[in-house]
Amino acid sequence: MKNDGFIRLAAATPRIQVADCKYNKEQILQLVKDAAAQGASAVVFPELCLTGYTCGDLFHDAALLAAAEQALRELMEETKELDVLAAVGLPAAFGASLYNTAAVFCRGRLLGLTAKSHIPNYSEFYEARYFAAAPAADQPVPVTFCGQQTLLGRELLYSCAECPELTVGVEVCEDLWVPEPPCVHMAQRGAVVMLNLSASDEVVGKAEYRRSLVQGQSARLFCAYAYADAGEGESSTDLVFAGHNLIAENGILLKESKAFSTGLLTAEVDLQRLRQERRRATTWTNLPGGMLISFSMAAPELELTSYIAQQPFVPGNSTDLSDRCETILGVQAAGLKTRLAHTGAQSVVLGLSGGLDSTLALLVAVRAFDALNLPRKGILTVTMPGFGTTGRTKGNAEKLAELLEVDFRTVPIGDAVSGHFRDIGHDPTVRDVTYENAQARERTQILMDIANQTGGLVVGTGDLSELALGWATYNGDHMSMYAVNASVPKTLVRHLVRYAAGQAGGALGAVLEDILDTPVSPELLPPKGDEIAQQTEDLVGPYELHDFFLYYMLRFGFAPGKIYRLALRAFAGVYDAASVKKWLYTFYRRFFAQQFKRSCMPDGPKVGRVALSPRGDWRMPSDASARIWLEEIETL
Repeated sequence: MKNDGFIRLAAATPRIQVADCKYNKEQILQLVKDAAAQGASAVVFPELCLTGYTCGDLFHDAALLAAAEQALRELMEETKELDVLAAVGLPAAFGASLYNTAAVFCRGRLLGLTAKSHIPNYSEFYEARYFAAAPAADQPVPVTFCGQQTLLGRELLYSCAECPELTVGVEVCEDLWVPEPPCVHMAQRGAVVMLNLSASDEVVGKAEYRRSLVQGQSARLFCAYAYADAGEGESSTDLVFAGHNLIAENGILLKESKAFSTGLLTAEVDLQRLRQERRRATTWTNLPGGMLISFSMAAPELELTSYIAQQPFVPGNSTDLSDRCETILGVQAAGLKTRLAHTGAQSVVLGLSGGLDSTLALLVAVRAFDALNLPRKGILTVTMPGFGTTGRTKGNAEKLAELLEVDFRTVPIGDAVSGHFRDIGHDPTVRDVTYENAQARERTQILMDIANQTGGLVVGTGDLSELALGWATYNGDHMSMYAVNASVPKTLVRHLVRYAAGQAGGALGAVLEDILDTPVSPELLPPKGDEIAQQTEDLVGPYELHDFFLYYMLRFGFAPGKIYRLALRAFAGVYDAASVKKWLYTFYRRFFAQQFKRSCMPDGPKVGRVALSPRGDWRMPSDASARIWLEEIETL
């Protein structure tokens, strides 16, 4: 399957008639066809849906059992041309026992009968009156059903020959609700997709609990979980069924049906991503054994319909974003607070440029000082105008310091850098990397020396995106005594400052908003009038693209080709394919070439799952070759 690991899952609730297997088969058939037409690779139906869950003592009637088997036979025959794996519930009798089973079939072949393992016999459930528990997991029983030889058992695994990543485990209703569900063992034996056939009646509060079970299990097992619930047509003698279908992936609820509805629910899941999550989690335990049943299915041409966020580091919901911003600022401040308390430092020194990163670092320092009940005058901010400083940024730095009631000092660096140029014999009209980096290193020297004077710590301002691209001067702004923004990407820095502006309001909020509107620049080249001459994103590319690349490379280990295709979808109408390819190449080239800067980066707090600390998050040789990645990008 060449879909970058994506497949479409479906959960279906047909409208049924109790004990009318022929009618029920027709409803299921249409939904299987609909699932295949929509490109679903697997579709799950409710528990006992060929007969109805609420048949009661009719389950002991031979006519009903024969009708259910015949309906399944016809269903498989009428779907044998469809490339979709289906799991349909029906009762199946073998010997002296009757089983509540999920018939799993594809292209007319009955792959297996996964029987319900845990038979509820409490409250409104009395299944033990009819059904036996599935045979032991290591003792599947060969049976003949619908004229085909197959296996009856629990924890059977169904694996696609064309795509081994599509390995499916099946459980039936109550199996999910027990302390150790079968899906735990199936996942540890390789299943990445779980299908649950359920008939869970609706009572007050149950939907929330059901939802939490499905989400929680998908998170614990790094899997996709599709849950199909019985609905309209089941007997309402004592119970009502709502057709509450759910599809979750790794703890995230992707789709949920409306209560008391029927039909098809679909969602796309990323099997590669789930596999990567398991590989990264060293506490994940693979179990040997398990009954693996292979099936063959052509890959559908899957056009993604799910939303892919342009800024994966930033929550889309405004409430979630506010909560996230508050949490991140709290983590950053707590890290700095701990470092200050440990060292006994009563002051910090911070280069305040009037840009986003140094603004965020100052906001964090203020929080840390307030938490320690230290006077804010212990925060010494220093603006160091050089050859590219504009009045706008310098003015905003001064206003910000005044409104936050921190100490502020101006130390021009022009004369010192000019003297340095004379010392090393550099022509100042040559505006090369020496011209730029000499200014950055002079600023860092000033900050370090003032920190020595005041017994303080230099707080670093550089962010995660700059570290990824190596957009920092080695032993210049690359260095500090504690880097509070080290794991905050540029796209998130902007939202943190915007959140702070909204919280502050008034004059402080206005200054923060103007800082947000200022182009991102190191201001190392002389301005054009009072306009910034050097804009970072013109040189290294858009940060929103680089943060997107960074997230999917580090968080999931995706290859460049997959990241490229995800970016094309996420940024459709914003960047064309040539631009995405160009900046993706730039990202990988710089990421590999600049690892030496990250290998000796200062301490800083981790705030999210993606970070580049060489001590805890990213261990990479500084001389690793980028050839594999760059050659793949060239072929795109």
